Amino acid sequence: MAEFNKDDYLNDLPDADELADGQAAPAAEEIRDDAAEAEAAAATAEQAAADAEARAKAEEQGDAKQAEPEGEQPEADSVDGTLTPLGQAKKEAAEYLEALQRERAEFINYRNRTKKDMERARQQGIIDVLTAELPALDDIDRIREHGEMDDSFKAVAAKLDKTFEKFGVEKFGVKGEDFDPTRHDAILHKPDPEADKATVDTVVEAGYRIGDRVIRAARVVVASPQA
Repeated sequence: MAEFNKDDYLNDLPDADELADGQAAPAAEEIRDDAAEAEAAAATAEQAAADAEARAKAEEQGDAKQAEPEGEQPEADSVDGTLTPLGQAKKEAAEYLEALQRERAEFINYRNRTKKDMERARQQGIIDVLTAELPALDDIDRIREHGEMDDSFKAVAAKLDKTFEKFGVEKFGVKGEDFDPTRHDAILHKPDPEADKATVDTVVEAGYRIGDRVIRAARVVVASPQA
């Protein structure tokens, strides 16, 4: 029997790193193979699902074609003066449409009336406030005409004028403008030999209007041509 040599035995053993590499490589290969098989299985399943869906659609279309006999005529709305279910459905649909159109027209008319009423109420509120403030506004005009305003009072008067302008109130009545009986209230006619037509000579109280609506005519002295 040959004598056992420990050194030779140890040298013949494989290195630990080689063993690790040798075991890791097959494991990695196995993982890659499993992943490839899983991907292939998923692709096969997707294809099978797509094929099944296509077959189902084809069968559905085939059944629909078989259910429609060749040369079938559309159902009539009435038979012997009696409405068929289809004719009755069409009649009800037309009635519903007519009722809906009528309701819509009524709603549009109601909405327009409401808008007009709201605007009228808003304008009337402005008129009520303006009418109540007219005496104060006339006093301010008289003070302004006589030049008795200090800077503080001028600022307050200017704010009042801008406030009314903001709500569409227009002040009118200027010396020298043509006399208009629809806008001017003549409290006195003064003959003027140089005048060729009636004009405003003096504005006693300014006039106010909102749009075309005159709230108060301007009270004026009119210079009229001599007869």
